[in-house]
Amino acid sequence: MPTPPSRIPARALVAALLVAAFCVQAVAALRPHVPLLLASTVTSLAVEGVLYRWHRGMLSMFAKSHADITVRHVLRDLLLVVALLRLGEQQRETLYTPLIAGLLAFYALHCAIQALSVLVRRTRTLPVVTRNIDASALRLSPAPPALLRRAGHRLPAFGLPATLGLLTTAAIDDPRCAALGIALSLGLALLGLYDLLLRLLPSRRPASEREALAWLDAWLAEYRPTVGLYFSGGASSAYQANMWLEPLAKLDGRPLIVLRERFMVQKIAPTDVPILCLPKVSTLMRLEDSSLQVLIHPSNSGKTSQVLRIPTLKHTFVNHGESDKLSSCNPYAKAYDEVWVAGPAARERYALAEVGVEDKDVVEIGRPQLDDVQQYEGAPTGARTTVLYAPTWEGWDGNPGNTSVIEAGENLVRALLADPDVRLLYKPHPLTGSVDPRAGAADLRIRELIRAANRERAGERPRDTGELALRTRELDRLTTTAMRAGADQVERMMLQSAPEPGRAAAVAAATAAWEEAYWASLPQWEHQVVTDVRPALYACFDRADLLISDVSSVISDFLASGKPYAVANTSGLAEDVFRKAFPTVRAATVLTPDGAGVPGLLETVRHPEKDELAKARAELKRELLGPDEPVSQVRFNEAVRALCAKAQEHRARMAERLAAEIATEIPDQRRSPTPPQPAHPA
Repeated sequence: MPTPPSRIPARALVAALLVAAFCVQAVAALRPHVPLLLASTVTSLAVEGVLYRWHRGMLSMFAKSHADITVRHVLRDLLLVVALLRLGEQQRETLYTPLIAGLLAFYALHCAIQALSVLVRRTRTLPVVTRNIDASALRLSPAPPALLRRAGHRLPAFGLPATLGLLTTAAIDDPRCAALGIALSLGLALLGLYDLLLRLLPSRRPASEREALAWLDAWLAEYRPTVGLYFSGGASSAYQANMWLEPLAKLDGRPLIVLRERFMVQKIAPTDVPILCLPKVSTLMRLEDSSLQVLIHPSNSGKTSQVLRIPTLKHTFVNHGESDKLSSCNPYAKAYDEVWVAGPAARERYALAEVGVEDKDVVEIGRPQLDDVQQYEGAPTGARTTVLYAPTWEGWDGNPGNTSVIEAGENLVRALLADPDVRLLYKPHPLTGSVDPRAGAADLRIRELIRAANRERAGERPRDTGELALRTRELDRLTTTAMRAGADQVERMMLQSAPEPGRAAAVAAATAAWEEAYWASLPQWEHQVVTDVRPALYACFDRADLLISDVSSVISDFLASGKPYAVANTSGLAEDVFRKAFPTVRAATVLTPDGAGVPGLLETVRHPEKDELAKARAELKRELLGPDEPVSQVRFNEAVRALCAKAQEHRARMAERLAAEIATEIPDQRRSPTPPQPAHPA
C-alpha cells in the first residue's frame, strides 16, 4: 500500500531531525561542547524511539542507505568516545582505553549473537509446518526472546546502558559511570549469547530435516488421509480456502488441508481439520506415497502445477465462487481431472467458453456452504426493510462493470438512506481499493454517508446485558490459541496441536450463539458497516430482505435464499444486452448508476404481490445451484467418493502395469542353463 500523503511530511521531519541530531553531536564532540553533546545525543535516542514506535517503515529506508541501526548506534557511541577523549588531557587516553576495549567487546558480542540467532532460526525452520496435529515428536520448544532474534530491537536495548554511561561520564566527568554502563551491556550480551548457545545443543534443537521428513511419512501412514484441500496464494486470498473448510470437515473419510506458504497456516480460519504446510516441492512429492487420493482446489495459483505432477492423485477444481465473469471459466481448469460446479448454468458456461474443459469432466455438486441459508418467507415482518449492499471489488482487468462502488455506490446508498424505513447493511469486498484507488476512496465516502445517516436517526438502543461480550469470549476461547507476539512457527506448532474431541461442534454452537447475541445488541434502526470476519456474509444473508450487489458469486449464493435481489449495471451496456450477457442477472432488478430504481425496488420487496421476478428466481436458483434435494453437502460427498474410487482404480492399474514390466525385465534365473561368467582379461 502506498504511504498516505499526510504521513510523508511527518516521516520527512523525523528523518531530518535524526540526521540533524547526528550532525550536531559530531560538532559537539569535536569542539567539544558538553551541553550540546547531551542535547543532541538525547534527541537522537528519542528519535530512535519514535521510529520504532510509529514509523517502522522508515527503518528499511535507512537500512537501504547503509545507515541501519548498527551503524547509527556505533556512530553515536563513537562520537561520545571522541568527546570524552577531547575533554581532558593526554593521560585520558590511557584511562579510557579499557572502556573502549569493553565497548568493542560488546559490539563483537552483538555480532556473535546475530550469527547465532541466524543459526538458531535455521534449526527452527522445519521442512513442514503443522496445525491441529500432534507434532511433539519433533522436539518443539518455545522460540528465543524477540530481542535475541531481531538486531533492530536487541542493539538499542542491550547497548542503551553503555550509551547512557558514556553520556553521563561526559556530563559529570566520572569514568565509573561509563564503566558501569558498558559492564551492564556486556552482561546482557553474554546472557543472550548463553541462551542461544544452549538452544544449539543437540538435545535442545528441534528435529533435523531428515527426522522431520521421517516423522511426516509416519504421520501420513498413521492418519491415512483420503481427501485434501490444496491452497496456495497471498495473505488476502485466504478467504477462498476458508469458505470450503466446513464442507471439507463434514466429508466422509479423513480430510486434510495442504498449504504451500508458511504464513498461510495462521490465515486459515478455525477448523479441526489437520493442516500441513509443505513449502518445498520435494517435500510436497512425499504425498505420492501416502493414502491421499483426491485434492480439491478452490483457486488457481502458480504452485498448482507442482502438485498436479503427482500421478497417484486426482484433482478437482471447485473455485471459490461462481459468477458470469470470465474468471469463472479460466482455461487453466482443463488441467484438473474434474471441474465441480454448482449447477447446470456453470456446465453450460464452460461449454460456451470453449476453454478445453470437456462436459464429461464437469460434475454438479451445488454449493454446500449454502445448505443452512434461511429461505424466503415473504414480505419483511419487522418495522424496517433490511437491505444488504455487498458490492464486489474492482478486479484486475479494469472493467468498469466489475464493481458498482466507483460509479454507483454513493448514489445507491443515498437512495437507500433516503427511505426512513430502510436499515442498510454495507459489506464491501475485502479487496476493495486494492487495485483502483478510486474504489477505496468511494468506499470511505460511503461509510461516511452511513455514519452521517446514523447521527440523524434517534431511537432506543438495546440494554447492554453483557451477553455479546460473554459469547465473544467463549467463541474466542474456542477458536484462538493464546500465544505471545514473539512466537515463531515451531512454537505455534507446539501450541496448536491436535484439537480436543468435540471442539468443532462446540465452535458451531458458540458461533450461532454469538451471531444471535450480535444482532440482538444492535438497534433495529441503525445502519451497519460490516467489515470484520464476524458476522460472515451468509449470516448477513439471513438478516437481509433484499440484496444489492454486482455480477459476482454473491448473487449466485444469495439465490439460495429465494429472496429478491438487484444488480447495479455499471458496464455501459443496455439493460437487455446486460441481462443476456450475464445470465445471473436474469431474475434480478437491474439498477442504473444513478440509483433511480431504488424506490420501486423497495416497493416490490414490501409488497410481494408486485414482485414479478419470484418465479424467475426459483427457476434461476435451480439452474445455478442445482436441485434442493439431495442437499449440496450430500452431492459434494458423493462426488468425493466417486473421484476417490477413480484414484484407487488408477493406482491399481499402475501397480499391475509396473508388476508386469518388472516381471518382463527381470530374467528367471532358475531357467538359465548357466549363470553369467565374468569376463577375463585378454
